Amino acid sequence: MDCCYLLAQSHGRRRTRGGCVDVSIAEKMAANQKQVAISEFFEKNKHFLGFDTLNRALITAVKEAVDNALDACEEARILPDIIVKISKIDNKKDILQVEIEDNGPGIPRASIAKVFGQLLFGSRFHAIRQSRGQQGIGITGVVMYSQLTTGDPTHVESKIAKEATAVSVDIGLDTRKNKAIKSNQDRIDWGEKVHGLRIRTTMKAKYQRGRQSVWQYLRMTSIVNPHADIMFIDPDGEKHHWQRVTERLPGRVEAIKPHPKGIELGQLQRLCSESTESRMTTFLRRTFSGVSQRAAKELCEVSELEEKLKPKSLSAQQVRALLEAFQGERQLKGKSVKLLNPPTSCLSPIEELLIKKGLSKTIDSKFVTTMTRAPSVAQGNPFQVEVGLIFGEGMTADKPVEILRFANRVPLMYQQGGCLLTKAIESVDWRQYGLDQAGGRGVPKGPAAILVHLASTNVQFTSEAKEALSDNETVMEEARKAMLEMGRGLRKHLEKQKKMGKTKEKFELINDIIPAIAEKSASLLELPVPDLAASITKIMSAVIAETTTTWNKATKQTDVHITLYNYTSRARSYTMLVNWPERQGASMVNNNLGGRKEAMGVWAWKLETLQPGVQTVISYSLANLEKGDWNETDVFYRGSQEVIGATKMDEKLLEEIRRQEEALNAPLPEDDEPLDENESSDDDGVDESEPSGSPNETMQTTLFGGDY
Repeated sequence: MDCCYLLAQSHGRRRTRGGCVDVSIAEKMAANQKQVAISEFFEKNKHFLGFDTLNRALITAVKEAVDNALDACEEARILPDIIVKISKIDNKKDILQVEIEDNGPGIPRASIAKVFGQLLFGSRFHAIRQSRGQQGIGITGVVMYSQLTTGDPTHVESKIAKEATAVSVDIGLDTRKNKAIKSNQDRIDWGEKVHGLRIRTTMKAKYQRGRQSVWQYLRMTSIVNPHADIMFIDPDGEKHHWQRVTERLPGRVEAIKPHPKGIELGQLQRLCSESTESRMTTFLRRTFSGVSQRAAKELCEVSELEEKLKPKSLSAQQVRALLEAFQGERQLKGKSVKLLNPPTSCLSPIEELLIKKGLSKTIDSKFVTTMTRAPSVAQGNPFQVEVGLIFGEGMTADKPVEILRFANRVPLMYQQGGCLLTKAIESVDWRQYGLDQAGGRGVPKGPAAILVHLASTNVQFTSEAKEALSDNETVMEEARKAMLEMGRGLRKHLEKQKKMGKTKEKFELINDIIPAIAEKSASLLELPVPDLAASITKIMSAVIAETTTTWNKATKQTDVHITLYNYTSRARSYTMLVNWPERQGASMVNNNLGGRKEAMGVWAWKLETLQPGVQTVISYSLANLEKGDWNETDVFYRGSQEVIGATKMDEKLLEEIRRQEEALNAPLPEDDEPLDENESSDDDGVDESEPSGSPNETMQTTLFGGDY
């Protein structure tokens, strides 16, 4: 034993071929390693949750509470009444108190501590459906930030319908254990209020006005949630009220199964290992959406798996082969296995009429065009893009348009430039649609606001703060198509307004000058003033359609009047057509000329020959609508002479509307191969051959340029 070895041992070292290693350092390093609680991690990285600045912290806190209130009310089928109040506690130290109250179903006493005091506790993370929040981080993050900046707990009051009194409790957060700390628990009387929730918290934050403010967040929230009544009391005591403009709640959303196209290898391995199914075909059909009986058998064939294999018994190589079949990397006779699209009952779009109402109640303007694209799929996840554009009065013409971005009905307030939705707007050359845009790129300028909403089961954000959408080629293309369609609607509106303006100017000029000349000439010649109708008609040489769409307070209906003037020297014959919100449940009443339905949401009248100098009036009313649902009617014509104030009917587009209507009314596709005897008994009669959509789902399409 050499002296170097003895020396190393005496100093806690071990000699190796490369020299001496200090064992104590490695052991000390290992001893210092320990697991970090998720709450402790976010406590040190609060910027991940949107608490990186004092201004943004306040918006984040309000946002998390309001989003939760809206989700809870919708699930309970309650029209939301939400009150947000911000008070100043200490101006020098920037301490504010935030209080949010709703009329939702409330939270049971036993669940309050977990909802407000435990990160990653929630009911939506594993459900594949559209919802505002999923991770169970948001409101607990507010409790954590409040405690971190002021040391105070968050006060919670909750009343559920079956209990006579409300629970009152203060909630703090043990960040090392990711566990709630409860104190001052009691029962209190809430008077006549049947159910609801009230949260009161103090935090270090700053209140500001402008586009990135609590006021703007609530304003945007009211646009895409027109069924909600929102009251905001700012630190100066000023009240801002966004009233409910519809009694219709958003449609219910249903959780769906994952789609094979959106599955990762590790996820598939877990699903196989946890499965209790006895056959691969049954496993595929019961675990995934979009897999018919035939597709299940073909997937087994392509991945070289026996149908009677138990999923639990699959080796890693077999699981990989199945995934390759899912992704189309393994093919059958040169073709990928055909999978149905996932069902879209998991989505709840705002819908076009409600987007119009939401925009119109917050921005004063005459022209609004909206569009809801048909559902699509990206990487196995259903999604739907909706857009809206409001143009005209009350907005600045020499500044960039206001961009209103939303994901699952939640406003996106920050990181506008890096968001996919903004990039979709910037990719369109808005100059050809009537807006200014330097070089045909970037955010356009003009008196307009552009709204874009993504409804999805899996919204991909650029960060945990959920302020901007990450790039996705499929979503980008859908959003761009929607923008182009909406732009065409704006262009047609501006062209129609321009033509009508010139015609009215000419008509008014003629009616001022010609009669004056006639009167003067008649007086000089001592003759009677001649009838000028024929002369004015020859000079005008135009057919004009004037349309009014107004809300009738007495009948609670929308009245539409279309007056057609023939200011030409020849008799004219026309078929006039209009769009109307049939798909939204409206019915046409008091129709003076009858006419007939040409397609879903399209009505037509074949008029008698219109003689020179003669006019005819088409009038009808729309029932089953609310005030503000329908403010502008598009008028179209068939005929040889142009009608100013109407648009030439695009017969190809009309035929496309008819094809869509037929597709919606077609019976559901049936599985083309019956279950075999063994699989039938294993499946218990469950038929899971989902179609790509349902006749009951709305396939909203912008009709003739954007108003339907």
